[in-house]
Amino acid sequence: MAFLSCLPCFAKHEEEVTELDYRHCSLDDVPNDIFAYERTLEVLHLDSNNIRDLPRPLFHCHGLRRLGLADNDLGALPPALASLTQLVALDVSKNVLTDLPETIKQCKQLAIIEASVNPLQKIPEGCTQLVSLTELYLNDCFLEYLPANFGRLAKLRILELRDNSLTSLPKSMARLVNIVRLDLS
Repeated sequence: MAFLSCLPCFAKHEEEVTELDYRHCSLDDVPNDIFAYERTLEVLHLDSNNIRDLPRPLFHCHGLRRLGLADNDLGALPPALASLTQLVALDVSKNVLTDLPETIKQCKQLAIIEASVNPLQKIPEGCTQLVSLTELYLNDCFLEYLPANFGRLAKLRILELRDNSLTSLPKSMARLVNIVRLDLS
């Protein structure tokens, strides 16, 4: 009977993997082995690969807090991005994104968005509902205007809009009283 009481010692325990790093791996797709950790994964680095599309199972990683997708070939972020409600930092810089999904507004915890060097042209109204946002990087995005209610982002401390086609700023920007770095060059 003593032998049976030791069996749990040999039971396979699910790994509590919280961070995976696949930067610079020449990937064309998001690796399937990521999804084995969808319950525990908090940080995922997929930067500097050749990824064009994001698979649906990626958005089942509901505990994801940081997602790095910089320097890939992403043409779109799916509306399913909204399911990543714990996301604090999103880096999609250096892709070919022409838009951010309106559903991004569901990511209420987002504090940092890095979307520089994408042909975005505009920011969706949903972004102005990200009231936890403290850092926003939209350099070299061909932006022609900012949403009229951009001033809702009252917690913004860093706003970079360098190398865009902005000719005016919305009056609501006067409400951005926490800005410590503003780059409009």
